[in-house]
Amino acid sequence: MANSIPNRQVICDTLLELAKEDRDIMVLASDSRGSAAMATFANAYPDQFVEVGIAEQNIVGISAGLAHSGKKPFVTSPACFLSMRSIEQIKVDVAYSATNVKLVGISGGVSYGALGMSHHSVQDIAVARAIPGLAVILPADRHETKKMTEALVEHEGGVYIRIGRNPVEDSYESEDYEFVIGKAVTMREGSDLTIIAAGETVRVALDAEAALKEVGVSCRVLNMHTIKPLDEEAILKAAEETGHIITVEEHSIHGGLGAAVAEVVVQHKPVPMRILGIPDEPAIAGKTSEVFEHYGISAANIRNIALDLIGR
Repeated sequence: MANSIPNRQVICDTLLELAKEDRDIMVLASDSRGSAAMATFANAYPDQFVEVGIAEQNIVGISAGLAHSGKKPFVTSPACFLSMRSIEQIKVDVAYSATNVKLVGISGGVSYGALGMSHHSVQDIAVARAIPGLAVILPADRHETKKMTEALVEHEGGVYIRIGRNPVEDSYESEDYEFVIGKAVTMREGSDLTIIAAGETVRVALDAEAALKEVGVSCRVLNMHTIKPLDEEAILKAAEETGHIITVEEHSIHGGLGAAVAEVVVQHKPVPMRILGIPDEPAIAGKTSEVFEHYGISAANIRNIALDLIGR
């Protein structure tokens, strides 16, 4: 793997640079500055950093208060706790109260590996996207994380962001592209089927596209980095032009990316579709790569699903 920079470090580095000019940027941590890679920010801008301690519900309320005072708070806390322990505060203090809070769920998905279900976060997208007024974003790699962070500083409104813990292989070659909240990115063009992915599964989707290309299958890949607001136009275009859709996610098969895409497809342009993710069971403990392999979140398995789906 060429990349050795985790997305959490990219968020810190980007906010460090932007905070030089924007003193309203604030970072809050729940005894998580190390996990969030925010120690450098805390040392550089102690007046723009708040350590709340292990109090995830309080950190959301405090961030909402800062936002009401004109600040631009970024909450950094483990996704498993932020999306579950603090969900009422997120619903009321951030979304219902329309506060400008960015909720960064770190070590999301199965990043915590061996710690198992208590620390896995594979229900967070389902919960977050059901809350009115809350956007949901999963960046694919370090390049997209930087572009996303820059956009979020300027974006007004509540957002739940989920990132992993470890470095991920690049999906983009550079930051030379336009990142727009709510607008999917076409990573590869294709006509036989479309793979839609978000977050760390974008790289898996790209590898699957390469495997399918070897056997003569033309595969479109959509990076649906924003799951809410969802780019329905891109989904319907894919359904119309490729006729088959596979979604791939580091999340439960219930309520996440696949469900969001299916809701659009079934109501407007029904086509054969498969949802690949974590089944309705406590995910196994292990490294991210081991969990992915166990549940078939791999290029080889997606290739097989695709060939079956299109009747090859």
